[in-house]
Amino acid sequence: MRELITKIKSIIRLSKKAEEYLFSISTEKALPKGEILVRQGQAVKKTYFVTDGCIRSYFIDKNGKEHTLQFAIKDWWISDFIAIYNKEIATLTVECITDSTIIEFSSRELDGIYSLFPEFEAFQRKNLERHVVSLHKRILNQLQLTAQERYDLFLKQYPDIEQYTPNYHIASYLGITQQSLSRIRAEKVNK
Repeated sequence: MRELITKIKSIIRLSKKAEEYLFSISTEKALPKGEILVRQGQAVKKTYFVTDGCIRSYFIDKNGKEHTLQFAIKDWWISDFIAIYNKEIATLTVECITDSTIIEFSSRELDGIYSLFPEFEAFQRKNLERHVVSLHKRILNQLQLTAQERYDLFLKQYPDIEQYTPNYHIASYLGITQQSLSRIRAEKVNK
């Protein structure tokens, strides 16, 4: 929790009362690889801040194919935000792909922090800005970069992720087949 408090304090001035409130509404958890935090088709009531490990969100289309939307590593937030903010059932599954440590928040209680501590809105605005920028970059990259360029960019964004992420998760995130990913890696080794 100290890591999250430090991160928040790097963006906003956080009172001792606000800090105590955050501690009161959060739970730090160590989770095993494979743990499901959110399941597609169910209600979503939690938001997670990753302090260690790697978590991914994905959806399964009508043909049964998985599509990875996000990887969350240290200092990233993850949940099914569409479900939370639109008060819908989950369209995503959120799963630990490594043993992970997270800080869990009730979305309702976290949302209530703004009325109690208005300064927290600046922190949330920064988070949302970062998230929107990240998603827009990802969409633009999918539209204009080659598979090789997307893979290179992925490795810069997520250094060392290949050590603990199965190839099919990476291929799914990049929007390519596993065979294409293998070919790209082979070409990279041969250069």
